[in-house]
Amino acid sequence: MAWFTDRQSFLIAVVAYGFSATYSIFALRKGFREDNRINYLLLLAGFVFHTTAMFKRGFSLERCPINNLYEATIFIAWTIVASYLLIGTWSRLRFLGAFASPLIFAIGVFALMPSLDFHAAKPTFTGGWSSLHKALILLAYGAFGLSSVAGLMYLTQEHDLKFHKLRAVLSRLPPIQRLELVTGRLLLAGLVLLSAGLVVSVIYLKRTRGVYFTNDAEMIYSAFVWLIYLALLVARWRFAQRGRRFAWGAIGGFAFVMLTFWGVYLLSDIHNQ
Repeated sequence: MAWFTDRQSFLIAVVAYGFSATYSIFALRKGFREDNRINYLLLLAGFVFHTTAMFKRGFSLERCPINNLYEATIFIAWTIVASYLLIGTWSRLRFLGAFASPLIFAIGVFALMPSLDFHAAKPTFTGGWSSLHKALILLAYGAFGLSSVAGLMYLTQEHDLKFHKLRAVLSRLPPIQRLELVTGRLLLAGLVLLSAGLVVSVIYLKRTRGVYFTNDAEMIYSAFVWLIYLALLVARWRFAQRGRRFAWGAIGGFAFVMLTFWGVYLLSDIHNQ
């Protein structure tokens, strides 16, 4: 891997994610009846090149590699893959990869757009506080992404139980109660990370600009996303909005983030000086 540049390494990772997404189609058609490690290994191979790409970029910048939209995008994808590989050590949740790989592949293809990898004459992010706040927020988005994947897995299992009872019995997917629990815990982890990221953002603004809050588009957007996910958890715990509705909420929340994050990032004056 020393022979490849950081972008070439990431391209190889995206190819591996593409093979994983293709294989997932066949796993879906078989109804997930086999505890097959092929998909897990494909994502692991992609993760190795993905991590290499991020390390190469970080060493070249001598800082946390989150300096433009390309780097932010691959960080989110890396977080989702890393979280899945950890959870996937438990065979009953390994099929999360079949649902996650198409999402990861789509994010990877989007990140490879040349216009996203813009290099400013002077890097806009300096200092540990800035890197920490970006890393925490992007890790949160990765956790939200994996919670949406678990929610999709829940809806699939619920559909099979209603209309394909035999396939649901033969499937090796976890029980829907456990999938709902996983969705909730991932969403809670994402909210905690996002909260930490916002707190660090406040400290960073105070140190660099002398204020605790600014009307920058990215900061307002992050606070709005925090409110969305807080509302989802409150609805689940306080108003018993569980099961199908909660799964759709997790999917819809991350769909909103995926459709709006990139545009808001480009509107941010702090991140595009």
